[in-house]
Amino acid sequence: MTLTLHGYWRSSAAYRVRLALALKGLPYASVAHDLRTGAQRAPDFRTLQPQGLVPVLEGPDGALIQSPAILEWLEERYPEPQLLPSDSAGRAAVRAMAAIVACDIHPINNLRVLTKLRQDMAADDAAINGWIAHWVAEGFAALETLIERHGAGYAYGDTPTLADCHILPQVYNAERFAVDLSAFPRLVAAAKRLRDHVPEATPEVQGDAS
Repeated sequence: MTLTLHGYWRSSAAYRVRLALALKGLPYASVAHDLRTGAQRAPDFRTLQPQGLVPVLEGPDGALIQSPAILEWLEERYPEPQLLPSDSAGRAAVRAMAAIVACDIHPINNLRVLTKLRQDMAADDAAINGWIAHWVAEGFAALETLIERHGAGYAYGDTPTLADCHILPQVYNAERFAVDLSAFPRLVAAAKRLRDHVPEATPEVQGDAS
């Protein structure tokens, strides 16, 4: 069955899935939902994703939601090349690095939260940028330490993992908001290596194609 990815080119959660699909060499069809216009909240889309969020991956097991779950499904369904280490300790380390992004950085910096800060709390651009920079720096500081401990070109070891699939989109977001990343050289280098490895998944290419 053909895989269909519902996403948006600037969505970092959808970007994670595109990276995993590219690394595994899996073809897929794309359906775009413009988050700027609220297209993801349309009733027909909510039949696939009750939260009205991207991404959704449709495939042989139906409509899958939430990028961490989708990535784990891809790893189980299409195990080669591996995006998780073979040993249990390594898998736990990679999942922890991914969770720093997916649980601690991204949720409080996503579009819904930033819109709430602007509309209900009168946050201006300077306040928004400061908010983003604070939480990115806090999470990236921990990741930099973990990459120093475990990395060998990528975030964990010398091949891409699910950690890299989370980190690169967060670096893209940080760069969009001009966050100073000079304190995180290993993290930035690992992200660049993955971006150069699968450029077809990047927002720049996806945006040009939309």
